[in-house]
Amino acid sequence: MGQDVDAREFSREDRTRYRAKVHRCLDVFARMLGEHDFSVEHPHIGIEIEFNLVDANADPSLRNAEALAAIADPDFQTELGLFNIEINVPPARVDGAGLQVVQDGLRDHLNTAQAKASAVDTHLLMIGILPTLQEGHLSRDSISPNPRYHLLSEQILHARGEDIAIVIDGVDRLDTTADTIIPEAACTSTQLHLQVDPDDFAPMWNAAQAIAAVQVAIGANSPFLLGQQLWHETRIALFEQATDTRSEELKAQGVRPRVFFGERWITSVFDLFEENVRFFPALLPILDDEDPVAELEAGRIPNLGELRLHNGTVYRWNRPIYDVADGRPHLRIENRLLPAGPTVVDTMANAALFYGLVKVLGSSERPVWSQLSFRAAEENFHQAARDGIDAEIYWPGTGTAAVRELALRQLIPLAHTGLEQMGVDTEVRERLLGVIEQRCITGRNGATWLIDQFAHQRGTATDRTAAMRATTAEYERHMHQGDPVHLWPTHF
Repeated sequence: MGQDVDAREFSREDRTRYRAKVHRCLDVFARMLGEHDFSVEHPHIGIEIEFNLVDANADPSLRNAEALAAIADPDFQTELGLFNIEINVPPARVDGAGLQVVQDGLRDHLNTAQAKASAVDTHLLMIGILPTLQEGHLSRDSISPNPRYHLLSEQILHARGEDIAIVIDGVDRLDTTADTIIPEAACTSTQLHLQVDPDDFAPMWNAAQAIAAVQVAIGANSPFLLGQQLWHETRIALFEQATDTRSEELKAQGVRPRVFFGERWITSVFDLFEENVRFFPALLPILDDEDPVAELEAGRIPNLGELRLHNGTVYRWNRPIYDVADGRPHLRIENRLLPAGPTVVDTMANAALFYGLVKVLGSSERPVWSQLSFRAAEENFHQAARDGIDAEIYWPGTGTAAVRELALRQLIPLAHTGLEQMGVDTEVRERLLGVIEQRCITGRNGATWLIDQFAHQRGTATDRTAAMRATTAEYERHMHQGDPVHLWPTHF
């Protein structure tokens, strides 16, 4: 959920000054893109994964403070819900065996953290939405005590002017309301970072948008929410609604949502930051002491704190990141649409597909987005979230196609080419993309396994709640065994 802030109230003067400062930062960012070296000799990747915490009965464990104290590792941090934590995997080079190095490190971190957290009757679960969540877990008391979360919740509800409505139609129908943003905590994601040069940012971001539907279909892992079977990747609909600052009237007027697929294909990273400033009022108008113009003219690299904080409250599925490391500015694409899990190897396979496709499609002589309308890409994305791995989407040169066939015939081979261009070892790319290939051949991903397993458990359990617990317990067992999900059995 971004950087920490102090609890406070905001005045009209705060908002006026913040607006002016954000525009000042935007002007400086534009100058920097023309004057400073953002080049990346060896692109780095990074991964953030959000975990649910469960107890021995597979129910939510609202003990993230105790779990973090037991884990005692700065790479693990708090998250919005008391039943969430997050790991930030240290950046690594993507070439050579880089993806394998990240996988091995993540597996070691998870094993160590699990062993320590179990001392406080807490287990880490990589899953998009925890099936055993119930209405009682999504209350104000379940928000982590970090002031940022409470402040952000207050500001979103204040901007909206009414309770948040969550209405999702799937196999079942969910219709509920919330007076905080705590339903967002039900959405646990994997966030993939890719460092890019400014000249490459626009084509790579456009490529990421074009493949978003394929990613979410193949990686879907969130079919249940509050006891109901909804979309294969219910996180998409839930996150869009749980942080929506718009009343029904503002929606009717065409005001953009803060969870934002985007406006259009872009020609520069500047387009995205400029849209943030133009379309979205500040949620957290907090000023820092830096004068970005003075910093730039003194030969230093400004942090652009207000611009970055504002960007952190616009929840694009592919978010632009400006950051400063070792005195040098750099840009990243943060891919935010994937669920957590099911396993470490599945996570890395999803990452390999993303990095490979973005690389090859982003450097294509005839870009896919020149043949695909932006609205079609957005419609593909939501269709894929509803139907998962069996979704059909529109793809240039093919027309309406099943995602599984499209991936097997066109996109997995392209991802191999992209990873090869990035210098990824042959053994690493073949192993990871082989997992994606087998998912498409078998039609088995996290969502389909969960749906089938729940149907099996429902035949023997006393009620839906018991079936959800049994399904979650089986999921946890297989997750820690570590085999990719396409190899998981359904019936026992």
